[in-house]
Amino acid sequence: MGDPWLSIIGLGEDGLAGLTDASRDALAGAKIIFGGPRHLALVGAGDRGRAWPVPFDVGPVLAEKGSSVAVLASGDPFWHGAGGSLAVHLDPSEWRCFPGVSTFSLASGRLGWRIEDVACLGLHAAPFSRLLPAMVNGRRAICLVRDGAAVTALTDWLVQHGQGAARLWVLEALGGPLERVREMQANGALLSDVGALVAVAVEPVGRIVTRLPSTPGLPDASFAHDGQITKAPIRALTLAALAPRPGEMLWDIGAGSGSVSVEWCRAGGRAIAVEARVDRLANIRANVDSFGLAGQITIVEGTAPDAILRFAAPDAVFVGGGANQVLLLALWGALAAGGRMVCNGVTLETEALLAQWHDEKGGSLMRIDLAQATPLGRMRGWAASRPVVQWSAVK
Repeated sequence: MGDPWLSIIGLGEDGLAGLTDASRDALAGAKIIFGGPRHLALVGAGDRGRAWPVPFDVGPVLAEKGSSVAVLASGDPFWHGAGGSLAVHLDPSEWRCFPGVSTFSLASGRLGWRIEDVACLGLHAAPFSRLLPAMVNGRRAICLVRDGAAVTALTDWLVQHGQGAARLWVLEALGGPLERVREMQANGALLSDVGALVAVAVEPVGRIVTRLPSTPGLPDASFAHDGQITKAPIRALTLAALAPRPGEMLWDIGAGSGSVSVEWCRAGGRAIAVEARVDRLANIRANVDSFGLAGQITIVEGTAPDAILRFAAPDAVFVGGGANQVLLLALWGALAAGGRMVCNGVTLETEALLAQWHDEKGGSLMRIDLAQATPLGRMRGWAASRPVVQWSAVK
């Protein structure tokens, strides 16, 4: 591990008394101590103290490289804390961490909740819509929020989403002498004296959103769209060919409503949705918000390949329509080794192009013919959908 110049120390509301001997030694040996004003006061940093800049920036810490530096963060520095923001810029030999007890653990301990069954969310720098996928089917959540105003905003959001009867616990300064825990309903929360260090535990009543399966091929009505949408059965086959895995990146070319990106991200991935039409961008944004996928889907206005090649190589690419030789060449060239490409076509020209690519690159070429039963006079008949040709391959 070398001789680390940076010590990242998790601090609780009990200050120095709650630190381990190793944490105290690291703090005592630091020439410079970074932290929030509250952190610096808790440890008596004095002239060694440096308050974090507003807005938050790790630059001042990195500028002290080579000095003996300590960084103070609440609880566990690598759970919605400064630890991850710093470590990404440093070699592992340059830092060491002394984690404390996280706010999530303290809150679970106060409420008697199994932490493995609770959604733990950092909403101090993220939209409340992150709660939507986390709290499906009545799952509890513990949310870190900025301040008292954010508590009020969160309760208003819950009421707007049909959760006025949800049980809430507002937990302040956990683990310290000013600790306070108050229970209430979302529609009755009128708090004006909430401190800055606060978490909100939420126990929803019933489901916070309409119950949706985790398998691909959600009903088309689940999405905002103008008719330009990969229909549910085709979407299910498309997602099966794309084979999403947690953490992987999808390029969704000609995203339309963004339905493929949404279903990819519901499986734990990230996506860049490229769409040229401004009116359809609004539908993509609406779907990102309604499914709580902010931060997972990046929306890009423009046409491929020009609008997309500046991004890091994807793990998978989906072309929902409008494929041409230049586009496929550019996307195939950008695709990482082992990545998947899936192209759907409905025109004879696209079908011929995909047949050519199947001949050259291999993979799978499939024609999908679907028909739905619809009224035919007093009886029923089959209404055929336009056939879709799908080519998929692994690079």
